[in-house]
Amino acid sequence: MSTWNANGDTSDRRPFVSYSDDDGATWSQPQDITEDVKLPDWEFYATGPVHAIQLERGEHAGRLVAGANHTWGSDRPEGMARGAHLLYSDDGGETWELGAIDSVGDNTVNPQEVSVVELTDGTVYAAARDQYGTKEGNRTFATSSDGGESFEARFAALPDLSAPVVQGATLRQRATDAGDDHDRILFSAPAHPASREAMSVRSSYDEGESWEHWNDGKVIHWGPAAYSDLVSLPGHEIGLLYEAGEGNSPYDEIRFARFNEAYLATGNDQPPGFPDPPEPGPTTPDLARTSSPNTAYVRGGAELTDGPSPRHGQALQLDGDDDHIQIPFTDALDLDRDDFTVATWFRYGERDGSQVLVWAYGIGSSKPSFWMRAEPGNDRIRALMTTENGTASVASPEAYDDGEWHHAALRRAGGRFSLWIDGEEVASAAAPDGSVTIGHEFGIDGLYIGQRMDDIQQLEGDVDDVRVYRRGLSARELTLLHTTNAPLAKDLALRLPLDQIHPE
Repeated sequence: MSTWNANGDTSDRRPFVSYSDDDGATWSQPQDITEDVKLPDWEFYATGPVHAIQLERGEHAGRLVAGANHTWGSDRPEGMARGAHLLYSDDGGETWELGAIDSVGDNTVNPQEVSVVELTDGTVYAAARDQYGTKEGNRTFATSSDGGESFEARFAALPDLSAPVVQGATLRQRATDAGDDHDRILFSAPAHPASREAMSVRSSYDEGESWEHWNDGKVIHWGPAAYSDLVSLPGHEIGLLYEAGEGNSPYDEIRFARFNEAYLATGNDQPPGFPDPPEPGPTTPDLARTSSPNTAYVRGGAELTDGPSPRHGQALQLDGDDDHIQIPFTDALDLDRDDFTVATWFRYGERDGSQVLVWAYGIGSSKPSFWMRAEPGNDRIRALMTTENGTASVASPEAYDDGEWHHAALRRAGGRFSLWIDGEEVASAAAPDGSVTIGHEFGIDGLYIGQRMDDIQQLEGDVDDVRVYRRGLSARELTLLHTTNAPLAKDLALRLPLDQIHPE
């Protein structure tokens, strides 16, 4: 079963079926089944992309059931709606009918990319990706007790089954019909809750009522990974077909892994994404009084210089080569879903290329993180934050590359992500819900001042008084930081005055 973009128009996708009777060596001419399985007001349409199943129990034994999804109402004031449905065939795939449909479109869950499995009582269990619904988690499910003709209820969230917004696959591995832990259903998908990485296989021993935590399952590939499918092989083995990569992209290769259940029980090593323990070196004091103290390492031979004014004391001079500050991740810096404010003084002159002021937690388009950098080539200071639910980006109208001291602050508060320069808000955008540190159990860095954690985009200039707050400072407080360098100790998670460097 496949889907074709009619005339290249993704809003007019058409499903087709074809078959092979020689083990895939050749295939029949595709047959268009659009009129049988797609409603007139549906727009985007997709089958799979995983395998269908043949039912083995109950009055519908022998029936083929496949999962699919659709969209409709792209002209709705509230935006396009997403739904999921099942297809079934009682004649071995010669003809197909439209079965169960979830098309409520209220945005509580948005089921997409459905994978189906038969439970031991004959119920069809449909597992789906949740495309940014308002319920917690990115996985959702529904069941059908009439062989896929209707859902018993609409799709419901599975918040304990961690995965990013991505397709996943299910497979019946064992069924004893005894309702004990010998019954086993497998689920494959990346395990990181926000980023497409750590392809894993997890199990349910209670017919989908609950699923293993990722670390009780088996991680097949720790690096970037995306779509997958599972298949039963001879000798009780399992096959996993999945997208994967070794750098930052999960789409470099399509891989096939072959293993047995004993392999799934071998456990996992610590994720290799954990940063190495920091090298010893000079430090600068943190004045924030937190239960998990922060250590700020001064790297590359950075030296002290004059601060913005006498009341600031000294500042840190960065050479644009290897000078920077590294603050490893601590509980104090685990901002999670909290509002926050990150602030620093900076001074730099004309120089091409991006130069980091603050970079936190991770690198990659889907990695929970935030950063602020100077982009003089684009005449701006730009900032970005990413959670499991999306990204917000803001930019100032100028680069402030005049060799003078300026105060910059990022604030997440009241559902907004804003950039402040010299005590004034210069840009604002809607902040996505969610956590900027979700998935830290897979390994994240802390904060870097003056460069990215991969040793690029170094700042050639000076920085002073770096602060992190676990709340959004008020406009008045941000003005006070700029004009008076006020202590403002409430909810302070990090404060680096940068007027001392202690030797190693």
